Amino acid sequence: MQHAVRSRAAIRTGLTPVPRPRTPSVASLMDADAVRVLHRAARALLEDLPDLTDRLVALLEEQEPAYRTALTRDPSATWQEAHRSLRHSVASLLDPRGARDAARRCSWRIGAARAEQGLPLDALLHAFRLGGSLVWQRLVEETSRTAPEDVRLLVHVAADVWNFVDEHCTLVADAYRQTEWQLGRRRENRARLLAAGLLDGTTRIADLPEAAQALGLPEQGRYVVVALAGGPSARPDAARAAAVPPGTRVHWHAGADADYGIVLTGADDGLPEPHSPFPGLRIGVGSPVDGLAAVGDARRLADTALEICPLAGGTVRLADRLPAALVVTSPELGRALAERVLGPLLRLEAADREVLLDTLTTWLDCDGSAQRAGERLYCHRNTVLNRLRRCEQLTGRSLARPADLVEISLALTARQVLHD
Repeated sequence: MQHAVRSRAAIRTGLTPVPRPRTPSVASLMDADAVRVLHRAARALLEDLPDLTDRLVALLEEQEPAYRTALTRDPSATWQEAHRSLRHSVASLLDPRGARDAARRCSWRIGAARAEQGLPLDALLHAFRLGGSLVWQRLVEETSRTAPEDVRLLVHVAADVWNFVDEHCTLVADAYRQTEWQLGRRRENRARLLAAGLLDGTTRIADLPEAAQALGLPEQGRYVVVALAGGPSARPDAARAAAVPPGTRVHWHAGADADYGIVLTGADDGLPEPHSPFPGLRIGVGSPVDGLAAVGDARRLADTALEICPLAGGTVRLADRLPAALVVTSPELGRALAERVLGPLLRLEAADREVLLDTLTTWLDCDGSAQRAGERLYCHRNTVLNRLRRCEQLTGRSLARPADLVEISLALTARQVLHD
């Protein structure tokens, strides 16, 4: 009787099934057929590329207003651009590896060129997507015309076609943004150079129209320059806002020692009184001048006003401090005047010196009224008069003599504004 169950040895030594040789999958065959169909249609598109270009240009003119303007301005250049882009795109369908770099360079150049021309990025991306849609539509049309039964195979390469379109949309957007950034930097640098030339007074007359356009200011107008120094370096915008009222047309330029605002003023020939909200912020407001050509003079006037500002901070309008301006424009003469007129006072003991100088300054500020000066100094008017007589004795000048009074006033101003 035969055993119903084979031995373990028999099981172990049983034959192992031999795998059958692999054959190409149905999907692989379909992909190969799809590529064949794609290449056949793409070659037909290359042969009829001018017509394809005409169709794309017509679509752009119909659907994209920005391209209508470009076509009106230079139709040949726009046609050539579309033709190059389509040629590289269709060539990439035939030889993806060999044509890839040339296609990418073409798209990058188009993105950069359109950024320089100011064509909106949305319009450019729309044009690339229209081109991709048109190529796909023509592939389907050509296949339907020559081999309708193969149209279904194009589905297998559709993703590759649209991935190519997406890749080049990204590429052209990157080129556009990079070029736009570079153009912005160049414009900023050019505006900075033009503003510096205006403030230095070195701008050529022939460059004034360009400067006006770059700075957004009219060539003819009434201008004041505002100079800022000190204050919080971390908040330059806040300092500038304090110096110039909101809504005022102004171009700011950061100088080595101060910030300068070129301000277009109204018919009243000036600005509202600026305020210095930060400790140490000094604001100097020059006098009005006519036209951008005179901004260099306005800057020098603003620098003079800034020199008069106290080191602790404050605001000075040059028009309100013209005697002080005379002093700071010739500091050597100002120091000589202070020494000649106030020398005996300045060599007194510190406490005595400051009392007399303070009394003399306050009396002048009170228009020569000893009564009002005494009220401000918290002393009797006779005390003020006694101190004034002592000043006259030490300086050898009479406060009743106009010429002496002018010298004393200018000497006091020189001591106040010449900080060193």
